[in-house]
Amino acid sequence: MYILDTEINDNDSIFFGLQKIYGIGKLESSNICNKLGFSFNFKINELSEKQTVQLLKLIETSKLVLNNDLKKSKILQFKKLLNIKSYRGLRKLKGLPVRGQRTHTNAKTARFVK
Repeated sequence: MYILDTEINDNDSIFFGLQKIYGIGKLESSNICNKLGFSFNFKINELSEKQTVQLLKLIETSKLVLNNDLKKSKILQFKKLLNIKSYRGLRKLKGLPVRGQRTHTNAKTARFVK
């Protein structure tokens, strides 16, 4: 099943299936399930058409930034940091820790910009 351009396995529960959508985490997924009255163990393949329409309407009416819009806004934030040549932007560009961590021994887990 595809929800908001994201493929979700039919055997997944609603709670974990919604988390596969970029921008929806555990808290938002549980809020959506509670608003619609779904159990966390409710499978996606058990949804009726009416329930899927309700789910899509609730996601669209909520003021969440999801998928491509969220990715674009993150890229724009990063480009803004680079344009003003901030410390954070330059460290991020080099793939180094941004928030003051030491680099002598443990900078192996810093996230590199793709």
